[in-house]
Amino acid sequence: MEHEARNRHFEALTQQPDLLWLGQNTNHLPAHPAVLAAMHAAVDDFSFNAYAPPLGMERLRALILEDLGLDPAVFGVIVTDGAVAGLSHAVRTLLRPGDELLAAEPGWKWPLAFARSLGATARELPVYEAAQGYRLSPAQLRAAMRPETKLVYLVDPNNPMGTRFEPEEIEAFAEITGDAFVIHDCTYRHFAQGHTLLAPFAPERTITTYSFSKWLGLAGLRVGAMLASHAMIARFAEAAPNALGSSVLAQRAAIAGLEHKHEFLPMVIAADRAAKAMIAEAVAGVPGLALPVPVSHGNFVAMDVFEAGITPEKLVAAYAEAGIMIRQGGYHTKRYAERFVKISTTVPRPWMERFCATLPAMVERARAMNDVPVSY
Repeated sequence: MEHEARNRHFEALTQQPDLLWLGQNTNHLPAHPAVLAAMHAAVDDFSFNAYAPPLGMERLRALILEDLGLDPAVFGVIVTDGAVAGLSHAVRTLLRPGDELLAAEPGWKWPLAFARSLGATARELPVYEAAQGYRLSPAQLRAAMRPETKLVYLVDPNNPMGTRFEPEEIEAFAEITGDAFVIHDCTYRHFAQGHTLLAPFAPERTITTYSFSKWLGLAGLRVGAMLASHAMIARFAEAAPNALGSSVLAQRAAIAGLEHKHEFLPMVIAADRAAKAMIAEAVAGVPGLALPVPVSHGNFVAMDVFEAGITPEKLVAAYAEAGIMIRQGGYHTKRYAERFVKISTTVPRPWMERFCATLPAMVERARAMNDVPVSY
């Protein structure tokens, strides 16, 4: 069964102690000492014996609002088991059979899966085009809106392309979506060179999701948040999937991370940008490879392999043989599955040096491959 095979695949990855994780946009840079101390303290004082507050620790909720610059008089917060739990809860609360969700393609596939599981339609709008800057345009969204469109999903910066919207585009989206709800997935906001929230333009209709997995490196702890108007938060709180609160350990770590963000984030951004520069140099030296979005606003880059005469799956398999995980485009899109791979950039410098140094050889290895394992 596919779901069992997928789980065994990722279980096997976790059992490789020397694996270089360059495929899930996770942050593998050293944690801030205050974050580690907060987690140790949560273990030492046995605070994990009790449930956390159902909406999240008040200090954490306040810090998240402060980090986003949103008015606490207008917006509320629910701390969730990772940002994806907030996405799932929003989709399942707001959609009904026959409703429609709109999203960009390529994008992040799980909100579409959540919608389809409800009997709703998930329609994807193609954006892998240089002419439109590899991102959804206001004109494209306006043409796509229909009466049954009840929810629009914007992952911004886009995963996997790394594009982000301009302020005027965000303002246009608020007008175009009309009465529909909008999920503004801001998982990669901290890496963007300039980012505009949609919530202030449509406060009653916007659900903003927030992640600690990427900038703070807490992917395995599963802590994130969903933000919305107080009326919407009351609605989401009626049947929240984490009704007994999210992980005490994770919330303590997140609080420490936000309190020390001014010390930690600059180091992460510097490493991220250095890695992207290394990738750009390596790609320029291999005929047929290209970076569709030279300046990615996420902690990853999309690398187009089509003109190199290889498939993403073969390049993924070649790197896997060398103990390096990268992600194939098919994880994000069926339409453009043969175009690209994605490489994470918040990793130790030796990891990125090894990836870049072996890129020419891996392309040649991919060309020589026939059958390759199923990619997940």
